[in-house]
Amino acid sequence: METIEFTSAERPELLSLARRTMQLMAPVLLPGDVHRMHAALRAHAAALHRDRFGLHPVLRHLNTALLLAERLSPDRNMVAALMLYDYVRAGALQRDIVAQEWGNDVAHMVDGLLNVASLYSRHATVETDNFRKLLLTFADDIRVIILMIVDRLALMQAINHHPDEESVRQVAAEASYLYAPLAHRLGLYSIKGELEDLAFKYSNREMFTRIARKLNQTKDHREKYIADFIEPVRRRLEAEGLNFEIKGRTKSISSIWNKMKKQKNDIDDIYDLFAIRIILDVPPEHEKSQCWLVYSIVTDMYRPNPARMKDWISIPKSNGYESLHITVYGPEERWVEVQIRTRRMDLVAEKGLAAHWRYKGIKSEGGLDAWMNNVRDILEAGADGPLELMKNMRMDVYDKEVFVFTPKGDLYKLPMGATLLDFAFSIHSSVGTHCNGGRVNGKNQRLTYRLRSGDTVEIFTSQAQTPKPDWLNIAVTSKARNKIRVALKEIAGKRAELGKETLQRRFKNRKIDIDDALLSRTIAKMGYKNVTDFYTDIAEQKLDVNSVTDAYTALDKPADDTALNHVSASEFVMQDPMADSEHNSQDNDILVIGNNIKGINYRMARCCNPIFGDDVFGFVSSEGVIKIHRCDCPNAENIRRNYPYRLIRTRWSGKTGTQFAATLRILGHDDLGIVTNLTSIINKEKNATLRSISIDSNDGLFQGFVVVGVNDTSMLNQLIKKLKTVKGVKDVQRSK
Repeated sequence: METIEFTSAERPELLSLARRTMQLMAPVLLPGDVHRMHAALRAHAAALHRDRFGLHPVLRHLNTALLLAERLSPDRNMVAALMLYDYVRAGALQRDIVAQEWGNDVAHMVDGLLNVASLYSRHATVETDNFRKLLLTFADDIRVIILMIVDRLALMQAINHHPDEESVRQVAAEASYLYAPLAHRLGLYSIKGELEDLAFKYSNREMFTRIARKLNQTKDHREKYIADFIEPVRRRLEAEGLNFEIKGRTKSISSIWNKMKKQKNDIDDIYDLFAIRIILDVPPEHEKSQCWLVYSIVTDMYRPNPARMKDWISIPKSNGYESLHITVYGPEERWVEVQIRTRRMDLVAEKGLAAHWRYKGIKSEGGLDAWMNNVRDILEAGADGPLELMKNMRMDVYDKEVFVFTPKGDLYKLPMGATLLDFAFSIHSSVGTHCNGGRVNGKNQRLTYRLRSGDTVEIFTSQAQTPKPDWLNIAVTSKARNKIRVALKEIAGKRAELGKETLQRRFKNRKIDIDDALLSRTIAKMGYKNVTDFYTDIAEQKLDVNSVTDAYTALDKPADDTALNHVSASEFVMQDPMADSEHNSQDNDILVIGNNIKGINYRMARCCNPIFGDDVFGFVSSEGVIKIHRCDCPNAENIRRNYPYRLIRTRWSGKTGTQFAATLRILGHDDLGIVTNLTSIINKEKNATLRSISIDSNDGLFQGFVVVGVNDTSMLNQLIKKLKTVKGVKDVQRSK
């Protein structure tokens, strides 16, 4: 393998970068550091490779080290880890040698950088919450995250106008989604702003250039404008004797673009291209009055836009944010946003309830927000080397979750303690159901293996594998446990069907007719609470079929009320209903047909089952029998339209005493004893009889059709009211 040579253009850059970096790092370097680093470069240069953009790794890391020293603080260990980890990654330098020559702290950060590099090698989708969380977990040390952020800035500065536009856009997307928000949370505002601007530039260069040209002024020019705006305001505030700090800022190009998208306006319609912040040092009791005093001073000097005035002092935001925002028309016909707040309000806005990233619309993550706030406080507190204070800080904010990969690089999040079986069910129910093991990081593992972040997991399946009850002790996720329960229930159902068929064959062989009510009594007497367990035990030969037939034949009588107390709706089978009889008007004068015609056969129509009290009409059928229909019969309209000549006027004579069949449709929960309660109410009615009952149960609910014999509609309505009071019954309706 050939040594990477520096090009003629790179050599001067190398010398310049090395000189500037050493100057900044001099206060923190130990004797011999430069010599050891130079020796490592000479000895292991052959192991290094240019990256996909053709950048020399030494130059890239020197650029990162320089940015780190300039933007944050010179840190010897961080720079050493940054320069050495590529050698360790390539296998040219052993980790133990790094620890021996540079210290355990440097070796620890090298481990973190190697972990992150391995994460990227999985080809996982970066723009996912799971990737970001796994990144923080893998980094382990917050300084590794800082190195990654600064390194990403160095990379983005180096790839402007690179011909591989697709790779450049990918890097820009990662910076926008991942690194810029992390930089903001860490208080690295200048790095965050530059990352966002470069990401916007590389992803939408045309719009970036347009906005830059539209602004048509340099940074110095804009800062001069802000200074000119501030100066007269400062003089007026000082004349009022106020204690304050006033500072100005210009929005970045990416921030302006976000405003344009959010407001759906062109840049000419964006009001707050410039922003001024006035921070007052006042006691709490004078906060509101002095903020409004400043408001009156500013609006006296510059014309305000009332539509853009936001008063979050009188009524703070729900997240605690307090400030007074106004937009005024400043010099050169520009709109400028002015924010007025006190020192306390500013502290809350920046570090408290309304942290700056939340104000900007970046989603909160609970524990991560609080943790990052503490990190930012440390960054701001240690003026003489804040990164030194972070050596012992570990990224344990996601210590309740694990993140694992599929062989294809797909990333999954599971709770801490999840097993290989949980992972199988997280992929798909059928994968979990037929899982019989797996391979984790190239090694075969059992279902009980506890997953760790970064594991690459491959699941083994077999169609012969089925869930077992002890799987419920292995799985920890609710999804897996629920799927296992469903699968076990399905298996039990299939076994119950097999047991039922076995029992039916035995009864048939012994020429025994099965009475469902009697069988229900038998099942209850044998100590079973539901038929599924009964039939399952028969299928698994835990219950002898002969003992069941003997117990069945020993019972002489059908099921009584006591036995029915152990029967649910799903176990109750339809009885044979009584057939409706044909009537003769000479034998029964409850109906007046036509002009009281005698000797005519009639029949109550089955489609609507009329009873005494219903509005009815007669229809002469092709059989010569008059069928009595209810006037609201589903077939009434069709009969009247097509056969008006076959209709015959019919009414009740006023004499009752005959029972009529009425069908009731009942809906409810399938509870034990529901059939008993229904039949008990019907049987207690003096002039009502139960003719048949048919129950269909599914998923804990039942629908039943009950045929009752009643004398008239008033009696039927009273019965319906009583049936509705039964516990578990949802609705009772007369069926047409």
